[in-house]
Order: sequence, then structure tokens, then C-alpha cells
Amino acid sequence: NNKSSLLDTESTFSSLPSSKNLCDHCHTGVSCRVQLEAEGSYQCSSTGLIFEVTGRARITYSLLSWSKYAQLVQPPWIVGGPLFDVRCSAPGALRCIQFPHCLCLGGQGAAVAFKVLHIKGGGVAIEPSAEFSASHVKWVVSSLSPVGPLIHSQEPLQYHGAVILYKAIDEHPSLSFWVYLATNNDSFIKDISKAVKHSKRKFVQIEKPPVCQKLLQEGKKYRLICEPEAEITPEEIEFVDGSLLKLKSYFEVYLEKPDDFTLSLVEQDSDETVWKAKLRERDWIHYEQNKNEQKRSTGSVKRRKPALSILEEEGLHSKKQKTGGTADEMGAKSLTDQQLLVIAKLLDRHWREMAIECLQMEMKDIDDIRAMEDDVTMQKLLVLRKWREREQGQGTAEALQRSLGEKATYEILQALQGFLAQS
Repeated sequence: NNKSSLLDTESTFSSLPSSKNLCDHCHTGVSCRVQLEAEGSYQCSSTGLIFEVTGRARITYSLLSWSKYAQLVQPPWIVGGPLFDVRCSAPGALRCIQFPHCLCLGGQGAAVAFKVLHIKGGGVAIEPSAEFSASHVKWVVSSLSPVGPLIHSQEPLQYHGAVILYKAIDEHPSLSFWVYLATNNDSFIKDISKAVKHSKRKFVQIEKPPVCQKLLQEGKKYRLICEPEAEITPEEIEFVDGSLLKLKSYFEVYLEKPDDFTLSLVEQDSDETVWKAKLRERDWIHYEQNKNEQKRSTGSVKRRKPALSILEEEGLHSKKQKTGGTADEMGAKSLTDQQLLVIAKLLDRHWREMAIECLQMEMKDIDDIRAMEDDVTMQKLLVLRKWREREQGQGTAEALQRSLGEKATYEILQALQGFLAQS
């Protein structure tokens, strides 16, 4: 079989938070669950996990931190992707799990070896993988407990990278940012989020396309450049996969005047640009207006059981055909511009396809908006506003979730739950 295509049949579902909060040691605060009704292969659109089941099963899974288990990963093995805790109501029905990995194999397929770290109570086992593709490592389930992919390579490894931005929120007119260089590994990125959250300073994440346009290589040095010039500390960072490290390296950027600016990540040796973003005041100016919505949409899952039941019914099944509003929906308020902006920032690079397929937009309307507005986030907002206007007073959170169906990511579903809880 072609290793780049491991699935015979595949359907995509959106992961949803369960009503059970996890302890701080899990580094997530929330688990995801899905009810699979029949034999087949199913992929989570949020985490990338693929489950192969032989029959009906309810699966609960959560993202863990590798740093908690750092002592269990010994050379020559290194982290190959996120670490998950997976549970199943019918363990015998869960035949295989495919884990996403963060490496670019290129032509090195024959020179790498994947295995799976399987944490069993107080012990640990390194088990063989069944096969791997350009994006996933397949493992035949032996028992269920924390598991994640490891890799050993005879050649220098190259990683798909991500740049994560946070802005300090305070009373000073100057600007201060933390800029993290990470592997595109959910466990790594979740650790960064937790570290920032527990900082003594207040931060807001800035939504910019995070994926690096050039592969990152372990041991190479990278520097951050700002135009106009800013104070940047340190001057350079040597890239390593920091999944096992509790403290993650970052650049601190300080600008005296709150003007628009451009950040570029550059590889030291080649001087090639790896990542670039234009930052404008409106990227963070709405934070104070929306901080209550953001707080409600990122936690307190227990308080949202009524809203969750609505989203769970819609999100874990095939996309339903749009019908007339329910009695509850008729009494709900349409989404505000501020709420639509939150959703706009959560839409990924496939937002135009989603607008056409899910929101029934015409390509001409999208082209007209793009010609009128240069900023991508504002383009998404204007498309959402056009959808709301077309709904004629019924542009509610529930209506938007129903329209997006299975295309809605976990973050969008979570935000919509928050909006429903406020209405």
C-alpha cells in the first residue's frame, strides 16, 4: 500500500470537550470525546488523530505534555509528535491509532525508524509502529494509556515549524511581545500556552498564520528581525525540539511606539526568510472589548451542559441540511460584530472553501470583498457579516454552528458554546 495514504475509508469529525475537567498534570484542562457508530476509520479535524474501529465505540482522548515524561525518552529516541491519553468504552473495538507527527521525511523514509512510547502505570514500553506516512504513524493498539510517537534517524531531522505570538497587556503605551519558535506539535504548543497563562504578566495571543514556510533544522540558528527596528532579546535562538523541556525559549520584542510593524524569522546561515507577518494595532485592539467573551469561551465547560448537548448532537454526525429555526433559536440574538471577529480569527487558510461550501457564498462576493479589503482577518469578518445579513435576524451562534457542520474546528465550537451561554 502507498504509505502516503493509510486509510481505505475516512470521515472527519470535530472533537468536542467533555463535561469532565482534567487535573493540572494533564496540561490541557479538557478532554475530547466522540461516539463512533460503525466500523471504519475516523479522523479528528482538530488533533489529527485517526481511529480505526471494528464496531461501535465511545472514545475519550486528551493532549498531554511530553515534559512530564521526559525521563522516559532516552537516546537515540526523540519525540516525533504529540502525546495523547486515549480511552475507549469498548477497548477491543479500537484496532489502530494513527498519530500525527511533526517531521518532514522528504527522501529520508528509509533512514528513519518510528516507534511508539506506551506508558503503562509505573512502567514504560517502546513498541513498534505498524507503518508510517508523510503525516502519521500507525500503531496497533495493545492496551490503552498515554501513548505518543518516537523517532530515530540516521540523518539530521527537519521539522515543520510554527511561530506563536503573544502580546503583553498593560497600561503602558509601548508594545511588548513574546515570540515562540516551536515544532508543529500540539503538545509543544499547549505547553507554551500554559507557560504564558501562568506568567505574572497578562498576555493575549495574536492570531497570525503560524506555519513556517521553510523547514526548521535542529542545531541551526535563527534570528528575528523587526521593521521598523525594535529591541529584540536574545539576538538569535538555536533551534531544538523543546518538547521535553519545561522552559521553552522565546524572543522578546519591545517597541517604544505603538505603530504597525513587520516581524521576520530568518535562518542565520542562509539569510532566508522562514516566517513573516505584518502586525497592526487592530490585531490586538479588540482584546479589551472581547476579553469577557474570550474568558467564557476557553474554560468552565461544566457550566455549559445545555449548550454542549446542542453542539455535540450536531458536531459528531454528518452535516445536516439547513432547516428553519427552532423556537429556542427564534428567541436568540444574532451574533455581534465582536463575536464574528472572534470566529473570523479562528478560521484557517481554507476559509474561502468553507464560505462557499457551508455558508453558500458566491465566489464573486468573496472576490469583491478581497478587492475592497487587504487584511485577511477583515475579509473573513466581512464574509461572516454577509452571511448574518442573509439570515435576516437569525444569524445566531447555533445557526452558524449548524451551517459550518463538521467543518467547524474545536476552537470554533468552543467559542460558539461561549456565545450560546451568554444568550
